[in-house]
Amino acid sequence: MVPSVYDLDATQLATYLADEPRYRLDQVWRGVWEGALDLGSITTVPKALRERLARELPPALEVANDVTSDRGSTRKWVFRLHDGATIETVLMNYTDRVTVCVSSQAGCAMGCTFCATGQAGFTRQLSVGEVVEQVMFAAREAAPRRLSNVVFMGMGEPLANYRVTADVVRRLHEYRGLSARHLTVSTVGVAPAIERLADEGLPLTLAVSLHAANDATRDELVPLNRRYPLSRLYEACEKWLASTSRRLSFEWALIDGVNDTDQAMFELAHYARDLRAHVNLIPLNPTPGYLVRGSRPERVREFRDGLEELGINVTVRNTRGRSIDAACGQLAAVTNAHRSSVTLRAR
Repeated sequence: MVPSVYDLDATQLATYLADEPRYRLDQVWRGVWEGALDLGSITTVPKALRERLARELPPALEVANDVTSDRGSTRKWVFRLHDGATIETVLMNYTDRVTVCVSSQAGCAMGCTFCATGQAGFTRQLSVGEVVEQVMFAAREAAPRRLSNVVFMGMGEPLANYRVTADVVRRLHEYRGLSARHLTVSTVGVAPAIERLADEGLPLTLAVSLHAANDATRDELVPLNRRYPLSRLYEACEKWLASTSRRLSFEWALIDGVNDTDQAMFELAHYARDLRAHVNLIPLNPTPGYLVRGSRPERVREFRDGLEELGINVTVRNTRGRSIDAACGQLAAVTNAHRSSVTLRAR
């Protein structure tokens, strides 16, 4: 596999510029990290050098599909990798921020029943360059607005590709200047990796995809729970809080009659309270392989209000990109290369 420029640290990049003046390294480094430019667009270096670097360090991603929704504010790319594997990346423009949702694996082995990626299965791990390049590609496409937030909530379980995820977070913090407030890693609950991450001292926010607070239900929704049940996950969350003092959040996809009952609400409140966890409710998005319905809007509101009465800090996620299979749990569908636009009705 030929490396992407984003696979390289400064020392490694310097080897490609060994015959150039020292300041060329600074120019290229600033171009790719601060400017998020592709190598061919760094006009501060000679054209011949740009062309050579572009040949020796080709892009890791090829656009196979590009679709938009929400009147252009949500955009999803299917990227083809060097071996033909595909991943998906979603760019979301909000009034106060621009967020990219990146994939950490091609596919996913976690097998969560309500997630299209989990239903599709696992292909392979991504490299550092393949993950970072999703961020930089999105940053270019977001211009003139600045990309402000990166969330590891796309295809794959980030903590099952631990070393790459940690390296990407560190590089985005050190090379791109993003803070913990703007870097979020989501996990279905790989307890030992959460504890390892707590000791890394990395600047990030941790989001745990909980979805159920009793083992019987969670075993069905999140099969990894059979290996790391709720009691073990709780220990890891306690370690996270003690080591980092950073807020923890629980993601909860509301499924009609499954985890939106009063009993589920009380179980969640009990589990989250002492951890001082923020709860992010997500109306379940439809996927072809999971035919259970998401909770009705009025039940979502009731569930939110009930948690607040129980003393839990809670929000409801604004679903984006559902019409292009870009919403939470929908990243898996791959289509032939084309670009289209879906216009949604005003609400």
